[in-house]
Amino acid sequence: MAASYASTGIRGLNQTVLAPARSSVAKSTRSLQASPVSFASSPKPATVNRALSASKGFLTARNKGQYILHAVRADAPSDSVDAAALRLIAEVTKQVDEALVVAVQESAEAAQQSRPVSDSTLRKQVQQAIGQLSRGLLERDTEVRLLLLAALAGEHLLLLGPPGTAKSELSRRLNKLVGGTYFERLLTRFSVPEELFGPLSMRGLENDQYVRQVDGYLPTAEVAFVDEIFKANSAILNALLTLLNERLFDNGNQRLPVPLLTVVGASNELPESEELDALYDRFLIRRTVSQVSNNQLHKLARLAAGRGASLDSEAAHQVSALTIDEFRDTAGAAYEAVDVPDGVIDILTNLRNYLQDKCEPPIYVSDRRFMKAVQLLQVVAHGDGREEVTEYDCLLLEHVFGNRPDDSHKVRAHVLETIASDPGLQQAELVFLGLFGRACRLLGAAGAQGGSAEEVPEAVQEAATLATLLRARHAALAAALDGGFPELKSSIWQSEDSVRSAVQALTPQMTENKKKAEELLREALVLQTCLERGLVSIRAGQSSQFAGSLLERLLPKRFKQYERGIAGAAAAPGAPAAGSAK
Repeated sequence: MAASYASTGIRGLNQTVLAPARSSVAKSTRSLQASPVSFASSPKPATVNRALSASKGFLTARNKGQYILHAVRADAPSDSVDAAALRLIAEVTKQVDEALVVAVQESAEAAQQSRPVSDSTLRKQVQQAIGQLSRGLLERDTEVRLLLLAALAGEHLLLLGPPGTAKSELSRRLNKLVGGTYFERLLTRFSVPEELFGPLSMRGLENDQYVRQVDGYLPTAEVAFVDEIFKANSAILNALLTLLNERLFDNGNQRLPVPLLTVVGASNELPESEELDALYDRFLIRRTVSQVSNNQLHKLARLAAGRGASLDSEAAHQVSALTIDEFRDTAGAAYEAVDVPDGVIDILTNLRNYLQDKCEPPIYVSDRRFMKAVQLLQVVAHGDGREEVTEYDCLLLEHVFGNRPDDSHKVRAHVLETIASDPGLQQAELVFLGLFGRACRLLGAAGAQGGSAEEVPEAVQEAATLATLLRARHAALAAALDGGFPELKSSIWQSEDSVRSAVQALTPQMTENKKKAEELLREALVLQTCLERGLVSIRAGQSSQFAGSLLERLLPKRFKQYERGIAGAAAAPGAPAAGSAK
């Protein structure tokens, strides 16, 4: 075990796992650096009694101030304990506890500072557009946000649900917001291509040309609503697939570009035929729409009774928040401006593997859908005025991945579980264990040979780096928990219900992670301090074994893990001696 831990690199953790945590609190810590924190009222650290009770040992003087820890009986007389050695334990413990208090207080103060919300023009326009689209609608916050997101991303939205749930109303409101050409049609099993793409041109037939009169039909629309879209037959399907995905329409012997911004598809049921799977996959965002809940029926009745005067007059004087050119340009600008961190990519890849390999039945995610999901998250961040996608943005994937309405719950639950599990913190603990085993060897703990003057400084630097990264991780967890999840609550794409349920799911595990990060930070500070003291002794031409013994007694549980790893390595066939293991 120790051998595998030792192979874990601090540099890889710094670059790929914990670096996002460090950058997420950089702005908050800069303001703290300008005003040093007073620790006159800090709690007294646990000192001699705790160290003695944990180790049941004592220090004996040896070789001009060097100390080696030896085990003694618990009932040994107290005067046998060397006072100078006890002061050494107390000094190290006090130094570590004071540094830990500094880190915890800085995290708490940073969490209380209000994080600035982006004031970008696009964010303000999106917020205004959300208000315009949702005015007079009940329990349609999520649908409004997804509709606007689909239009900004140049994707299509599928609304599944019973009749009379404002599906067509949403698309009409979007068209008023866009100010473009609108097309709406209800399909049946007997629908013909002319209903969507326009009639054949009589004059064209006279000239031996098979072309359609497309003006006023789907090929000339910016926003379209197609009800009962899965009633489309094979004659409609081929042309519709090309138009939705490539934004091209074959008219006679010409392939013409279409100005289509988004299509809102509606259906009361999921597609049953395999030939409709390709059409179903064209709708990147999917949402099941339900009736207004019983506790909102009273408001719905009041809204219906007073609707005639308010909504129409407001709509008549409404100024569009976004122009059609802004709708067209947003996606391209987002791809250029927004970065997708490795942590978010890990969530995406793990989610797809989970859905396809571990779910029963498996949930297929096509390569096209996976790539478009990444680009959609970039639009999410750009619309929110950010330059980087966050892990909380991945919660929107419940509307992207999944083939059935129940699949959205599986997607959301897995994303929340991944965020709460904190893989970066787990990786940090593995790095600590590897560095601890290395320190035991370098400092000569438990009879190990000891390290050279070249190796110890490198270990000191790695321990300091690990402590810095753990401070950043603890600060990030404190900012989320004590600050009330500001990144999640400030997102314009998350409805209040979605935020509330996410906070309830994340809080318990993240609270445990915060405690674990604090404990791991204290251990890292102990390790760093012992390595620094050992380095001082080595440079002075003295043995560093006292520092190894001190490390052994201050972190007894970790040392037992190290011993078990050494024993396991020694028992393995062809393993080197425990004292020479690297």
